[in-house]
Amino acid sequence: MAYTTIDKSTDHFKTVTYTGNGAARTITVGFQPDLVFTKSRDAAHHGIFTDAVTGAGKRFTSSSNSAQDTTGASVASFVSTGYTLTDNSTINGNNEKGVSWNWKMGGSGSANTAGSINSTVSANQTAGCSTVKWTATGTGTVGHGLGAVPQAMLTFRVAGSQDRFVYHKDIGNTHYLRLNQNTAKTDDAQAWQDTTPTSSLFYVGTQFDGSDYVSHCFTEKKGFSQFGVYYGNSSNDGPFIWTGFKPSMVIFKETGSTSEWFIVDSKRSSSEGGNKLDRFLRPSTSDAETNSSWHKIDFLSNGFKINDDDADINDASYNYAYLAFAEAPLVGSNDIPATAR
Repeated sequence: MAYTTIDKSTDHFKTVTYTGNGAARTITVGFQPDLVFTKSRDAAHHGIFTDAVTGAGKRFTSSSNSAQDTTGASVASFVSTGYTLTDNSTINGNNEKGVSWNWKMGGSGSANTAGSINSTVSANQTAGCSTVKWTATGTGTVGHGLGAVPQAMLTFRVAGSQDRFVYHKDIGNTHYLRLNQNTAKTDDAQAWQDTTPTSSLFYVGTQFDGSDYVSHCFTEKKGFSQFGVYYGNSSNDGPFIWTGFKPSMVIFKETGSTSEWFIVDSKRSSSEGGNKLDRFLRPSTSDAETNSSWHKIDFLSNGFKINDDDADINDASYNYAYLAFAEAPLVGSNDIPATAR
């Protein structure tokens, strides 16, 4: 029996690096993504989310609480092989290095009436991910289209300022994190109504006002994605986190105190070579990429390992919530195992 139903992870998620040229161009992904998260590597710019439901040419910034805007610093269009950019210097500055993390959802979306609040849903049930647009009307429920219980969600307000809410199954339905801040988890019944999502809908409270919102929802798929927590041990021989796949990208944050979010991926090379990834990006700030001598993580064929005792990534007093997506499953239907980097 195959370990995973997704033999080729890169048909559904892919990390892509590029160098800006200051001119209109196409970034090749290998499929048409419906959600693109882009971050400059060597210049101080916000991380940028663009999705196919609200449309190309618009952006949400990851490190601010600003409304969605149309400044041009976004994906200009989605095409069959990837996406296009304009000459905007924030996302395509000449000779500036960039990276994008790309998900295949389900196109521009369709109507969903599963919840008390109608929604527009773009879902890829095979890969366990969906983008949901909905209008807050007070306490209610929203259909997400996954056909399985969401275990992580990122929620953005379309018009007006509001923090970027993060739901994570291991933080629970009583709390949320803020992607745009380094703050600890917040206890608030008015976010998720202290109620766990179901296989068809998620719960929202009065924390969300009468504006439109976009939620990116994810559920675990064996061999492709995993959302969990790891516990620090304050040792250079840190914890190993089994995922069942070779990671392509991991985003994580310490949950109980002040700490930035961090992203590591398999495409931005290590300054030391080999498995030890030490090039970090912070979606909660506009900072450029950091080559950190005290932040080291190994990507292996079956998970990732923490190899430093710095409190940002490995303090025995804390736990760390993470979202991980695969480059390749540990074993596919051909029974050929993945290799480490």
